[in-house]
Amino acid sequence: MKTKAFFTECRDFLLLWSSQTISSLGTEMTAYALNVWVYSQHGTASSLSLLTLCTFLPTILFRFIAGTLADRWNKKRIMLAADAFAASGTLLILVLHSMGWLRIWHLYVINTLLSLMNAFQVPASYVATSLLVPEKHYARAGGLQGLAGSVLSILAPALGSMVLALGGLTLVLWLDLSTFAIAFGTLLLAIHLPEKPRQGKQERKPFWQECTAGLVFLKERKPLWRLILFFTAINFLAKIGGDGQMAAFVLARSNGSQQALGLVQAAVSMGIMAGSLLMTWLKPAKDRFAAVYLTCGMIFLGDIVQGLSVSIPVWVAAAFGTYLIAAVMNVHLTVLMRESVPIEMQGRVFSARDTLQNGFIPLGLLTGGWLADHIFEPFMSRPSIIQAWLIHWFSGNGAGIALLFFLTGLAGAALSLIAFGFFHAKAPEN
Repeated sequence: MKTKAFFTECRDFLLLWSSQTISSLGTEMTAYALNVWVYSQHGTASSLSLLTLCTFLPTILFRFIAGTLADRWNKKRIMLAADAFAASGTLLILVLHSMGWLRIWHLYVINTLLSLMNAFQVPASYVATSLLVPEKHYARAGGLQGLAGSVLSILAPALGSMVLALGGLTLVLWLDLSTFAIAFGTLLLAIHLPEKPRQGKQERKPFWQECTAGLVFLKERKPLWRLILFFTAINFLAKIGGDGQMAAFVLARSNGSQQALGLVQAAVSMGIMAGSLLMTWLKPAKDRFAAVYLTCGMIFLGDIVQGLSVSIPVWVAAAFGTYLIAAVMNVHLTVLMRESVPIEMQGRVFSARDTLQNGFIPLGLLTGGWLADHIFEPFMSRPSIIQAWLIHWFSGNGAGIALLFFLTGLAGAALSLIAFGFFHAKAPEN
């Protein structure tokens, strides 16, 4: 009965979610195919890293401005405009490739522009979900969104490889445009996205104050502010350890086995899928803050287990369990934020949250790689009193990065327990 009520009361959300998932599949297939094309042209990891940076960085830098405009402007129009702009970028790549004119620098420029539009799309989509989904169904909606992400991470590379083999990059780009048409048409013609009316006559503040309003909102609500700062530190640690250096860890410890890496990455996606499915059936915990802090601590236990093991089955099991818990944590975090922030503020608040939480991710990735290559691996390869003691637990190829995994796991679990102990008692001060 509850499931039937969800489908009835969330019809427009389900239409939006399903059509956007189809469009995202086309987008992810294109991203995969372009990575393959870039590597075939240039043959360097740095060219792929720069392409990723162009996709990632502008979204972070412009999120404050975009969140403010998402709160001011019509959300449906923002999403339609962002989708149309993304399709124009794909079409431009298709034309350049068909004419034989496509160069890597074209992709850098196009991805940078698309990332700017994504800065507007993301906060508008956040608010759109809140407008379309009754509060009692927030957890199920979050579970479905997490499920879509995990399915895409599994399907996109597989389908991208198959379509590339059948028709090359041109066919992938045409499919991407086709999936865009489905999403754009559904949003334009089939979905009514209500705008929450403003309460009373509100004085329009200067634009720069509007841009920082989300940050001010969080700082005035201490439990949320502590939670956001906590995740800023947690994301930094995660990128130093298991979330950022997983590929390097598995390849180093397994003598470069791509099969082992594939199994672990598949376990990650399956874990997210299982956790997301679980949260479409279960109600979120009543104490959202406790659930977030405690599940976060459990996630870092996976780094500890993987760091201490040289067994591929153990890595696979730990990856599955870790990301299942991560999916559960993310749903609780999303529900908590949606319940705590007025809809008319969500664009700015979510943008401020994302900027703070994601701003240190590039630094975490760089720090993790540097620590593994220049500190931990050399340390574990040179005899010393400490190394002789550690070698009993961390031996063989990649012993240094295994030690790094173990230490970041300990640090993340400890930080989560400390945050739970110090902040949880004050959490109801919303």
